[in-house]
Amino acid sequence: MGPLLRHSACPVGCFPVAALMPGKAPVEIASGLSIPWAAVAIGDEVIVSQRGTAEIVAYRPGHSLRPVGIVPDFVARGDGGMLGLAVLREADIWLYIYHSTNNGNRIVRMRYSEGRLGNPQIVLDDIPGGRGHNGGRIAFGPDGMLYVTVGETRNLDLPQDLKSLAGKILRMTPDGRVPSDNPFPGSLVYSFGHRNPQGLAWDDADQLWATEFGDDTWDELNRIEPGGNYGWPMLEGRGGNPDYIDPVMQWGTQEMGPSGMAYIGGTFFIAGLTSQRIWAVTIDRDGSADARDHFVGEYGRIRHVLHGSDGNLWFLTNSRSGGNDHIYSVPLVPRH
Repeated sequence: MGPLLRHSACPVGCFPVAALMPGKAPVEIASGLSIPWAAVAIGDEVIVSQRGTAEIVAYRPGHSLRPVGIVPDFVARGDGGMLGLAVLREADIWLYIYHSTNNGNRIVRMRYSEGRLGNPQIVLDDIPGGRGHNGGRIAFGPDGMLYVTVGETRNLDLPQDLKSLAGKILRMTPDGRVPSDNPFPGSLVYSFGHRNPQGLAWDDADQLWATEFGDDTWDELNRIEPGGNYGWPMLEGRGGNPDYIDPVMQWGTQEMGPSGMAYIGGTFFIAGLTSQRIWAVTIDRDGSADARDHFVGEYGRIRHVLHGSDGNLWFLTNSRSGGNDHIYSVPLVPRH
């Protein structure tokens, strides 16, 4: 059973025809990681979080991994722990970190200077968390706002509750305040009705997209609309109910297990965690979608993908036990 596509996913003309695909075999560029979850570039370095440890590490091509700082009040719990990273470059460089604590989840930011992290500043505290479905991806959008995915923590009452941050995608200013143009006045909630979203990316038209883990039927790629309701727990996958927004694409849960996502040169690259592969998704100007999988079962579980400093696609492997995970680099070539 292949992925199911929905046509006319966006207005005609919002996607390029040109697109990229993985080329020749990936090359290992780093090893010795333990359950890496996110990676972001700062200059010629890549900063990496590892789910089970408070230590943040850096990698520079041709060099060994090195520690850059410890995040206080960190707790490793279930699929929580040290999760998403994002970078803000102002007069200073700030590393934003989503991590678990004894009281749920938290976003902090730490100044990055001379290869070290400074003291943490709390951006948002008491984000719902638990042993499962913590979400955890964070990213700055083209509008300069910080976007955050939050899982429903296995509580089915929360995704449709606009008073709760669980089962939502949030939008906030860099210091954690509510933007004046958010869809729900006074609320960080940007979209709701999510189960466990873990990927964020913007296309060439600055449109936000997100990946989402389903339960036991459908995983999703969603085009995120401000104030949109994505249906969980009433719907999983496409339901055709006008009260909810259907996914643009859906996969059987054994074919996907979507975590991190990157948009590079007209293509969405999605890390298939459960399915142990990378999906490359393109949506052409007429709205027709194309999904192709790569490296099926060759590198184990894949947690995240990003645009590497060498111009290639980089991806992070993510074993269940940790201890010897890797970063790979693979060239990108035009889609044929």
